[in-house]
Amino acid sequence: MNILLTSHQLGLLLRDAAEMGAKLALAKTGRIKPYLNKSEAFRLYGRKNIEHWIGQGLITSRKDGNHSATWRIDRMEAEAILKSLNAIRHL
Repeated sequence: MNILLTSHQLGLLLRDAAEMGAKLALAKTGRIKPYLNKSEAFRLYGRKNIEHWIGQGLITSRKDGNHSATWRIDRMEAEAILKSLNAIRHL
């Protein structure tokens, strides 16, 4: 199966891959948090998107404790979903 990409499409994919790599490196070195709380996730990716992705099982929310503990999501999971959706739109 051959997939033909224009130079513009290839450039977009490479840009997204570079951004993902940079964010992963920053998270591993502690420059940015690897997890986001609910308000940060909603602000960065949109409330509807986050709730939809959790509902579809694309990202996993994790609780830090019981009862009223805050939940968090993995930054790289959310970024991967966003970049995948962008790639689908451009291809």
